[in-house]
Amino acid sequence: MTKQVQQLDRVIIRFAGDSGDGMQLTGDRFTQETAAFGNDLSTLPNFPAEIRAPAGTLPGVSSFQLHFADHDILTPGDAPDVLVAMNPAALKANLGDLPRGADVLVNTDEFTKRNLAKVGYATNPVEDDSLAEYRVHALPLTSMTVTALTDFDISKKDAERAKNMFALGLLSWLYHRPTEGTIAFLERKFAKKPEIMKANIAAFQAGWSYGETTEAFSVQYEVKPAEHEAGLYRNITGNVALAYGLVASGVQSGLPVFLGSYPITPASDILHELSKHKRFGVRTFQAEDEIAAVGAALGASFGGSLGVTTTSGPGIALKSETIGLGVSTELPLLVIDVQRAGPSTGLPTKTEQADLLQAMHGRNGEAPVPVIAPQSPSDCFDAAIEAARIAVKYRTPVILLSDGYLANGSEPWKLPDVADLPTIEPDFAAPSDEEFQPFKRDPETLARPWAVPGTAGLEHRIGGLEKADGSGNISYDPSNHDKMVRLRQAKIDGIANDIAPLHVDDPSGAARVLVLGWGGTYGAISAGVRRVRATGQHVAQAHLRHLNPFPANLPEVLRSYDKVIVPEINLGQLALLLRGRYLVDVIGYNQVRGLPFKSDELQGVIQDVIDSE
Repeated sequence: MTKQVQQLDRVIIRFAGDSGDGMQLTGDRFTQETAAFGNDLSTLPNFPAEIRAPAGTLPGVSSFQLHFADHDILTPGDAPDVLVAMNPAALKANLGDLPRGADVLVNTDEFTKRNLAKVGYATNPVEDDSLAEYRVHALPLTSMTVTALTDFDISKKDAERAKNMFALGLLSWLYHRPTEGTIAFLERKFAKKPEIMKANIAAFQAGWSYGETTEAFSVQYEVKPAEHEAGLYRNITGNVALAYGLVASGVQSGLPVFLGSYPITPASDILHELSKHKRFGVRTFQAEDEIAAVGAALGASFGGSLGVTTTSGPGIALKSETIGLGVSTELPLLVIDVQRAGPSTGLPTKTEQADLLQAMHGRNGEAPVPVIAPQSPSDCFDAAIEAARIAVKYRTPVILLSDGYLANGSEPWKLPDVADLPTIEPDFAAPSDEEFQPFKRDPETLARPWAVPGTAGLEHRIGGLEKADGSGNISYDPSNHDKMVRLRQAKIDGIANDIAPLHVDDPSGAARVLVLGWGGTYGAISAGVRRVRATGQHVAQAHLRHLNPFPANLPEVLRSYDKVIVPEINLGQLALLLRGRYLVDVIGYNQVRGLPFKSDELQGVIQDVIDSE
C-alpha cells in the first residue's frame, strides 16, 4: 500500500505509560535511531522516584519526550505533537500539555473500568467527546502484540510486556526511523534469552508492518537530517559526557582518576559509566556512605591521583566537612553535584538549580571553592575538563553543578579532536637542596606545592588545623590565621584572570534588556530569546559557566543594560549574589516545579520586561 509522505521540519513525541511499561527504553531507542538518522534532537526523560510505583496511578506515570528537527534546536520542546499513552493514567497526566490538534495514540486494552476509576475517569475518554480536539488513534496495542507473538514459546505476561516494542515499531514506521540499530540492540540485550529476544524483535517488526498495512494511518511523516558541522557525532547524555570528561581529564593530566562515590539519583550513572574505563587508569570505589566517598577521594588526591566524588544536593550537605578539609589542605578535588529538587529527599528524579548557595557557602568558616556549571548535556564534557584544570592548577576543591535535566537529557555531540583538548600539568613538587616549604605559594596562582607522600625530602604535615604560612606547621597565631584566610580567598578570586570573559550575544547592539542565566537553563533561555528576536525585538543574552569566581567583565556587562532578567529554577539564588556583589537590581524569574523552563513562558517574561521599558 503506497502512502502519502508529508515533510515536517520538527516533531515532538512523548511516550508515556506505567514505570514498568518500558517508556524510557522506548524513548531511548527512538532517540538513538533519530541520532543515527542525522536529526538534531533534545530529550526529556521524566520518571517517578519509586523503582515500581503503583501500576495504573498518576504518580506511577513515566514519560520520555523527544524533540527532533531538520535544523538546530535547543530544548526538548514545550508541547508534544504526538502523545503515546499506554494507559488512562498516562493520558490524564499528560493531556494538559497537548496543543489542540495533537495526535494521541492510546492503548485501548488498558482502558478498563478499573484503570479508568483509578485516575478518576467516570467515563472512557476515548469513547466520549472529551478528546474531540485531538486526533485520536485508538489501538489495542497489548492484544495486537500478544497476537503477533502467538508462535513464540513465551508466557502471556512476557508477550504483553513487548507492547512497547510494538509501539516503537509503529512510531518508527510513522516517522521514517531506521530499524537496524534497534534490532541489533535487542539482540545484544536479550542474547542470553533467545526466545525473548526473538519475540521483542517480532513485536517491533509487527508494529512497523501494522503501520505499513493499516488504513488507520494514511500518511507517513519525514523529518530530513539537520545540517551539522562536519565531524563524527554521537548521541550523549549529560552524565555520560561528564564521565568522559573525567576520563579525558585523567589522560590530559597524566593522573590516575579515582572516583569515590555513594549511589544517589540522579548522579549514579557517572559511577556506572566510569567503572567501565579501567583501561584509562580510572578506579571507582562505591563507598558505604557519602562521607566515606569524599574522604576516599580526598585521600586519593593526597596520594597524587585526581580525586573525584559524585553526588546530589543531600550528599553535598554530608560532604561539606571534607570539602572544607580539602580547602584547608589545598588539594585538588572534583565534587560533582547533579542537582535535584529538594529539600531533603525532595523529588529525587526531578530537576532543580537550588544548590548554588550551598556550593558557594555551605561549609564552616571561610572556605571558598570555585563553582562551575555546564549548560547542556554535551557541555558536561568540557565543563568536567575545565573543573579538573582549575582544581589541579590552583590546588583546590572545585564544585561542578550539573542538574537532573542535563544528566538524563541527551543531544548530538561532535566528538572533539583529542589534540585540541587542553593539557593539564600536575607540576608535582620535586626534592631540592632547600628545606621543603609545603605552603610556599606560586606567586602567580597562589597555589601551594603538591607533594606526593613518600617522596624523600618532601615530608610534611597535613590536616585540618590551621597552618603557618610557608612552613605548614600548626599555627594558632591570630595574624597568621587572618593571612591564610585571605590568601585562600585571593587564590580563588585570582582564577577570574584565568577564565574567558563573559560572552554576550547581542547581534544588533541595540538591546536594552539582557537575559542572564546559568547551568541547564541555557536551552530554554536561548529558545525564548530566539522567539523574541523573531518578532523584531532586541534582546541580549549571556550565560555563566563560572559562578565562583565570576568572570572579570561581569560587572561591566551588567551595567551595560537597563534591565537584567535572571531566570532560575530556584527562588533567586544567583540574583541574590548579583545584587549583593554588584548592587544591580536584577529581575528574577523563578519556578521550582521540578521541570525545565519552557521557551514560550520565557518569551512572555522577556516580552513583558521589554514592554515595560
